[in-house]
Amino acid sequence: MTEEQGALYGVVLAGGTGTRLWPLSRAGHPKFLHPLTGTDASLLQATVDRLDLLATYDRIFVVTGIAHAAAVSRQLTSVPDENVLVEPSPRDSCAAIALAAAVIARRDPEAIMGSFASDHLIADKVAFTEVIKQAMAGARQGLLMTLGITPTRPETGYGYLECGSPIGDGPVMAVEEFKEKPSYDVAESYVKSGNYLWNAGMFVWRADVFLAELSRQQPQLAAGISRIAQAWDSPSREEVLGDVWPTLPRISVDYAVMEGAATVGRVGTVPGDFGWNDVGDFHTLGEVLASDQAGNVVVGRNDDSKPGVLLHETEGLVVVPTTGRLVAALGVRDLVIVDTPDAVLVCPRDRAQEVKQLVDRLKESGELSYI
Repeated sequence: MTEEQGALYGVVLAGGTGTRLWPLSRAGHPKFLHPLTGTDASLLQATVDRLDLLATYDRIFVVTGIAHAAAVSRQLTSVPDENVLVEPSPRDSCAAIALAAAVIARRDPEAIMGSFASDHLIADKVAFTEVIKQAMAGARQGLLMTLGITPTRPETGYGYLECGSPIGDGPVMAVEEFKEKPSYDVAESYVKSGNYLWNAGMFVWRADVFLAELSRQQPQLAAGISRIAQAWDSPSREEVLGDVWPTLPRISVDYAVMEGAATVGRVGTVPGDFGWNDVGDFHTLGEVLASDQAGNVVVGRNDDSKPGVLLHETEGLVVVPTTGRLVAALGVRDLVIVDTPDAVLVCPRDRAQEVKQLVDRLKESGELSYI
């Protein structure tokens, strides 16, 4: 591995429950622990594997919750246990990223770090690696870099980056503004203009530059993270973490840092086109995984010892068998069918985004064992 290849510190955020992938994804076993990649690798394992041309395993950190720390360590045997940073409770992405930045900065003050979600699919690892290297060049100039994805359609489920003029000679462009998820008409105008990229929630920056910007915009959060970092390698780590962590604001890194940094010209982006997908729901999963001639997708590898799935005259189904029971369907089309030991989901593919509402209903009725 060359010096440039090993120059990144990779931070993987393994949080969230993926409620739109219920009942497969649960609080105790969320989507990033599942093999939804078309191979035996979980989404988390695939995320770490694709960083192998950029970061050595001892430079990969995973931020996760108490409930998932053991499973994360089991799945990532090459990542040192001390690089699994455990949050006492969810505080959204800013606190998670800031904790990793502070721990990395203690080890290497001028470190360039990249932050990546653990539940995205990326088809072209080589193209992804090149885009990260371009972003690292922007980070060396002191910019907070965010990866933009070249839009392929007017998508209303993603945030957008409004791009400004180029910075320097390379592909780095200024980000003028972060745009919230738009209506369809607005999304269509964004895509037609050619001036907007999807916000993929992947970031590259120097750890010290990010922490300085955090101090400027979120002094309380920055001070708390600083206290935790100072105690990180001491016997008082757990005590300080337990005292300080609950006081940190719950806020995403976009709101907390990136939007404000963009308004003062400190955010850059590089456009990426490497087959990115955030696997937000079962319909999307069906679009990115291999299908049969009728467009049916069976998620997960069929174990020959299990009955598996029997489909007859069906089209466009997404079937997720997890129990070993035979899942059979006849004469239906464009449905999602998910079979788990204690819950079965059936819904039209075009309503897959609404599955979260079922989880909300379960919470309201106190049926927490299903969540």
